[in-house]
Amino acid sequence: MKSTSVITIGVGIALIAFLAAFTAPPITTIKHTLPATGARGFALLELFTSEGCSSCPRADDLLAKVQTDAKDQPIYVLAYHVDYWDRLGWKDKYSNALFSERQRTYAGHLQSGSIYTPQIVINGNKECLNWNASTLQEDITHALTNATEATLDLDVTQTNRSLTVKYQATGKTDADQLLIALVQKHAIHKISRGENEGRTLTHAQIVRKLVTVSLKAGQQGTNVIEAPSDFTGNGWEIVGFLQNTNNGAVTAATRILLNN
Repeated sequence: MKSTSVITIGVGIALIAFLAAFTAPPITTIKHTLPATGARGFALLELFTSEGCSSCPRADDLLAKVQTDAKDQPIYVLAYHVDYWDRLGWKDKYSNALFSERQRTYAGHLQSGSIYTPQIVINGNKECLNWNASTLQEDITHALTNATEATLDLDVTQTNRSLTVKYQATGKTDADQLLIALVQKHAIHKISRGENEGRTLTHAQIVRKLVTVSLKAGQQGTNVIEAPSDFTGNGWEIVGFLQNTNNGAVTAATRILLNN
């Protein structure tokens, strides 16, 4: 197990390789619309990871394989790079204190008492323990069989780095908030210090921005997201999901692949 003075780091998993690529210049304007999803089973997998943790690359590879194998199934993968490893020899370029705080919130919901990497949370209310591919697949299969009474519809207008997201939530969303993740689907990064010193890491489904929208004022609206300076359009996607603010349960999720 990997540990810091305040963090207990979870065990790794079997290595599964993943390679993908994207190249494309920014576009001018394009619309992406996806019909409402929900009222069926889905699996939202949220991975908490770090370039500073030697156990994390294997977890990153497994979740990338899950995403690739999912094809058109309602399986969504988000990789949050936490920042509490940054003080231990290597600063993760994708790390964000917001993601560490999100993980601490899950520790409260799941009553786990600690945070660690790699950690995966499925649909906001189940922690995947005993890390291995077969256990994870069982948890995903179970999630896919549980229908939801909420739905989520997204429409994205993309103008260079400005993404205008129109949303409409329906069903049982009284205690829900909408979260919109801007996801970079692939990256390769060479690590020069820390536990992964000398390694070239392949990342997938990197959350670059996470926006929270309160649904108290209404279940439909518009939110504008400014993408980071390295945004290319191709190889990025928007993942939206509804989450219960009381217990963390995710009640609907969907995605839109950008520049396609």
